[in-house]
Amino acid sequence: MKSAPTAPSLSIIIPALNEEACLGRTLRQLLVLDPPALEVLVVDGGSGDRTTAIAAAAGATVLQAAVRGRAAQMNEGAARARGELLCFLHADTLVPDDLVAVAARVLADPAVAGAGFVSLMGGDTNTRWLISALNAAKTSLAPLLFRPHLYLRGLRLLFGDQVMVMRRSSFERCGGFNAELPLLEDGDLCLRLVKLGRIRLIQRVVISSDRRVRQWGPWKATALYLWIGVLWGLGVCPRRLRRLYPDVR
Repeated sequence: MKSAPTAPSLSIIIPALNEEACLGRTLRQLLVLDPPALEVLVVDGGSGDRTTAIAAAAGATVLQAAVRGRAAQMNEGAARARGELLCFLHADTLVPDDLVAVAARVLADPAVAGAGFVSLMGGDTNTRWLISALNAAKTSLAPLLFRPHLYLRGLRLLFGDQVMVMRRSSFERCGGFNAELPLLEDGDLCLRLVKLGRIRLIQRVVISSDRRVRQWGPWKATALYLWIGVLWGLGVCPRRLRRLYPDVR
């Protein structure tokens, strides 16, 4: 009697910088994944708070990044990861407990090069439905408007709060994240990843913190997200857009 095929192993990579307020909750949820991830790597960019202590206490592997910057930190985590599949997760995002199984099932299709989830943005007592709806719509609408030829090839634009998953081999073939970009490195990766296959939006939900919306206010946040997306779609360099998107901790 043949044994069932072994599911591919998955490494979760979390870039972090001064994330003590959010990281503990995210890591606690990763402890109950079923099946479990092979490893959780927290790549720290030089935090001055308890980020690394929280990560170590939760059993994550803590890496001190040689270069600060989300793209560079994720690349470093990917280089050190042992899994066949890679999952890039933000420190303030909560995932379903069957994340590993879902990723393995979607990426079992050789025509799919990468995938991400539907992201709902919320806090302790509310969900930002308008911004969440805009984020979901832009996954298909942005490539349809700005890259229609790639849309027809299967391009869907995913961003970090959607929890990107892909095969290690695909990540390496397309060159990983562009460490020179201070913003939108995830969308840039999608433009290269689609050359290897379709990018799929998984119809499952992940929950991301609304901390930017709470600081900026919902209308300013909505306007900024739309404006940055339009400018990027029109070809404005992410380095110029960075000043519109300050860090929030």
